[in-house]
Amino acid sequence: MIRARGLEKRYGDRRILRGVEFDLTRGGLLVVTGPNGSGKTTLLRLCVGLATPTAGELAVEVERTRVGFLAHEPLLYRQLTALENLDLYGRLYRIPERRERIGMLLERFGLWDERHTRAASYSRGMLQRLALCRTLLHEPDLLVLDEPFSSLDDEGAALLDRELAERRDRAAFVVATHDPDRVLPLATAKLALG
Repeated sequence: MIRARGLEKRYGDRRILRGVEFDLTRGGLLVVTGPNGSGKTTLLRLCVGLATPTAGELAVEVERTRVGFLAHEPLLYRQLTALENLDLYGRLYRIPERRERIGMLLERFGLWDERHTRAASYSRGMLQRLALCRTLLHEPDLLVLDEPFSSLDDEGAALLDRELAERRDRAAFVVATHDPDRVLPLATAKLALG
């Protein structure tokens, strides 16, 4: 799904990534670690096509519509309810039976009772859960997750653990985290930056 060789990224004179190499296939989970400023988020942005490499080779063999991206920011419309947010994304991705899929995800992530509440009034943990619903809504083949456990309580983290384990056979994952021990049992490769 992803092949990186000698991957580099610069912003002006500042080199963010240098000589990054990895292979990721379906069923694989690449754990990306490193201190703040080491290029974790930049690498994820490259993988989803939001940035282009300065040098090297990056081949992502997944259609953009089949990629799920969880960024640091939840990428949700705060003035919309949870239901409205997911319905909007469901329409953008042209998901068949989207209402059933939305209901299932909201129920699974413990947000069903708050489905008619505007996202602006959600706690940071609830926003993270809703962002995860948005990321998983279209059943992506490649999941690129930036600090996915951030702001989740123990229950939310356990839900995410279960989702990753259940999707392992049908997707590939790139997970940037400061807590690699959490996903190491599922990891097939590790990349330390910085």
